[in-house]
Amino acid sequence: MPKVAYSEEDRERIRTALITVGLELMAKNGIQHTTVEQIYKKVGISRTFFYSFFPTKEDLIVETLYLQQPRIIAYVQKLRKDPALSWRDAVKQFLHACCYGEKNGIAVLTVEEQQLIFKRLSEESYRTFRAKQRRLFGQILEGFGIKADASRISLFTNLSLTVMVVRRAIPDTLPLFVPEVADETVDFQINTIVDALEAWKDQDSLS
Repeated sequence: MPKVAYSEEDRERIRTALITVGLELMAKNGIQHTTVEQIYKKVGISRTFFYSFFPTKEDLIVETLYLQQPRIIAYVQKLRKDPALSWRDAVKQFLHACCYGEKNGIAVLTVEEQQLIFKRLSEESYRTFRAKQRRLFGQILEGFGIKADASRISLFTNLSLTVMVVRRAIPDTLPLFVPEVADETVDFQINTIVDALEAWKDQDSLS
């Protein structure tokens, strides 16, 4: 079978398709349960050709997370504009949707996945990832009407990721946690985060 010659335009189109399909499958089935084979077969290319775009699955995962970021901000804006939701309910719904990402089309990294990606990233790629992460969480705060200084962004990032990771880790990664109250634990953590954000919002209104 003759080798197909792809133009730069074709390669960019295929690369975009791989990222888009990757995000779609990872958000639906979970990152761990999405294989490289599922992605390249759905796009219609070979395994060898896939690896000419992304040396590892982790490289693709990072790109899917970048693609997801503007969608997350758009979701924040949609919730804020919903007249049926109070400010508090909008924030709670957003955090809840992220914690149960597989039900809401949002890809969320587990502890194991975070470790794998961290090992794969170069120093430059890691700095880029961190910069985009800070921008994302800053935009989320601002989307909910909260001033986003560096310390707030850092704390909000850790608090948000903690509840998402814990929810995904019970019971397999955290076997000593009580799985029967996993959902109640998530709800408690979300309410605590919303309390903190509301306090920041109140401080901003007084300044």
